[in-house]
Amino acid sequence: MNQTLLIIDAQQELIDGNLEDSAVFNKEQLISNINLVIEKARKANVPVVFVRDLDVAGGKGKGFQVHDEINVPLNAKIFDKTATNSFHGTGLIDHIQSQKIEHVVIMGCATQYCIDTAVRTATISGLDVTLVGDGHSTTDSEVLSAEQIIKHHNKTLHGHYNVEHFSVVRFAEEDLFHPTHDSYR
Repeated sequence: MNQTLLIIDAQQELIDGNLEDSAVFNKEQLISNINLVIEKARKANVPVVFVRDLDVAGGKGKGFQVHDEINVPLNAKIFDKTATNSFHGTGLIDHIQSQKIEHVVIMGCATQYCIDTAVRTATISGLDVTLVGDGHSTTDSEVLSAEQIIKHHNKTLHGHYNVEHFSVVRFAEEDLFHPTHDSYR
């Protein structure tokens, strides 16, 4: 089965925050888990794809780059986006289809925006998705804490679109590149 690790908006300024926005919830653990899963992908010969948001740090400088504590593989593919949806106008879906990818492991920021949208878009695009439950984060909203948002999305997206293709939530310590979707079909 062809698969990829998709890391969304794991950018310096988004993770660390700036003068206007706070750092994401549990940022040290997020970075650690992203690096753990990147290493698992390397060992499993699974390609890594990053998506960066051009709105972060005005699309330039250190703040725009993938966080400097994340071990970006030399052969990682990087797409830049202008929308919440990582698949919109980026060439990502064309890349995934050209590689005959069937399973995507998703991590990154921000949970209720770009992560939620990527999981839902991937499932309706013919992909099985594993969302890394401790591999995405966000900041507090006016209504919910970041921790509540993450827990809510892990619960909501586990089994989402359980028809032909769907998402499951697993954690960084698990064997993510041996998907469990078929046991639920």
